Amino acid sequence: MELKAGGTLFAVRDLKESLTFYRDVLGMEIVNDFGANVVLSGGLSLQTLESWAGFLGKQMEAVRFGGNDAELYYEADDFDAFLKILEQRPEVELVHPAQEHGWGQRAVRLYDPDRHIIEVGESMAKVARRFFDSGLSEEGVARRMDVSLEYVRELLK
Repeated sequence: MELKAGGTLFAVRDLKESLTFYRDVLGMEIVNDFGANVVLSGGLSLQTLESWAGFLGKQMEAVRFGGNDAELYYEADDFDAFLKILEQRPEVELVHPAQEHGWGQRAVRLYDPDRHIIEVGESMAKVARRFFDSGLSEEGVARRMDVSLEYVRELLK
């Protein structure tokens, strides 16, 4: 038997506030609105805290937010444009400012209104292209990113 991922779901305290965040900051759109559950573009679903607790057979107080134990990860084709969006949204709390990881990818982590961690990273294809355009050979890009040459060639297509 093979299982297929059905998507990611976050329980949220205020569905309207969360929808505004995901639309205005991350550019997501509503795909399906089922009232207590809303499916967004990109495969993320938001579930009201009340209904989520009901599914679990728990009191709402038993659902914990802000555990800093997981993140939802996205890649941006235009990372600098995303950073400009964040600059215009001072109410968005960052986990950390944009940083460059050892393999060269730039990323920023932020909290959504319920303190779920969202990471937005530069697309790996853009990282490879940036290094290649700076004069590194394909082999040099692979060494710099600590990935296989085959992967670099796929990224540069």
